[in-house]
Amino acid sequence: MKPTAESTNATTTDAPGVLEELARRADRAGASDIHLQMVGAAARVTFRLDGVMTPDIELPAPLAERVFGRIKFLARLKTYQESLPQDGRIDKSALGTRNDLRVATYPTVTGEKIVLRLFQSTGVWPLAELGLPAPAQAELEALLRRTSGLLLLTGPAGSGKTTTIYACLQYLATLGGRHIITVEDPAEQVLPGVMQTEVSEARGLTFAVAARHLLRQDPQVLVIGEIRDEETAKIAVRAALTGHLVIATLHAGSCRGVFERMHALCPDPSALASALELVVNQRLVRRLCAACPGPGCPKCLGTGYHGRVPVVEWLRVNDAARAAVRRQEWTQLEPGRPLAEAAADWVRRGVTDEVEHQRLFQP
Repeated sequence: MKPTAESTNATTTDAPGVLEELARRADRAGASDIHLQMVGAAARVTFRLDGVMTPDIELPAPLAERVFGRIKFLARLKTYQESLPQDGRIDKSALGTRNDLRVATYPTVTGEKIVLRLFQSTGVWPLAELGLPAPAQAELEALLRRTSGLLLLTGPAGSGKTTTIYACLQYLATLGGRHIITVEDPAEQVLPGVMQTEVSEARGLTFAVAARHLLRQDPQVLVIGEIRDEETAKIAVRAALTGHLVIATLHAGSCRGVFERMHALCPDPSALASALELVVNQRLVRRLCAACPGPGCPKCLGTGYHGRVPVVEWLRVNDAARAAVRRQEWTQLEPGRPLAEAAADWVRRGVTDEVEHQRLFQP
């Protein structure tokens, strides 16, 4: 079931009403983003729902122009500017939604495109409620109770790494007694008791610059949103070796890939072997809609899925793994339970289906 233009409950001239209804429906469905793309005589509206682009309605060009103008006005952007990218933010009170919206405009060959990112303000998920396997949760909790070491999370964009990091931060805050500093891009939640910093490439505040200076703020726990370069990698390793607990994300396709990538950025296998304590590789699979279940209904916008569950593999760096890292024998660094097997377990339990399993893991 796909909504029609009339289902927005707004007239063809009511741009504010159309925008508000789109934002509220995306909010209710749990979408993370709304994409509006001019293509010919209409603007296509697509929701990113549970990580998958889900077509919604089309707005005729005259209405789309007014909706685009309304978005820019609320985000305090230049309403006449279509040839250059712009970034802004809309307060939730302006649209009657539960979440603020981050606005990004971009010129394309078919016309302007706008992406609205819905900042989830429903709070931080507790670590115990993420749906992680019990052994993985136990490994995380054990590491978070330590005073030093490096935890690396990996996975593609949209794989839930940020949610896991925030759950770890909440767990740390609950333990209490430690000075926690984060460097994020952007800070998606404001956490009481945590010193948070947003990077800004325009101002020259990169992850490396922020991490270097924040070490002078006497942190006991340092969270780096992403390791992108050699300097940041070396700072993370050095901090972990000098009495800090460091949590960071890194782009790699597997647990073994994390070690290979870190070695490329920080070519000191002994330091890397001593610093790294735990690697977690994560994906998200869509959960079958509880209201259908499966065929599609208004609640899931006809997709058959609603919500997601994590699929993880992890590698605890024990003595054998440290020896393998020092010898640079990357093939010896494999998790005990591969991702595909973990996903298949969700299928067997009826939480998701084989179609979703194949979407993520089919060669």
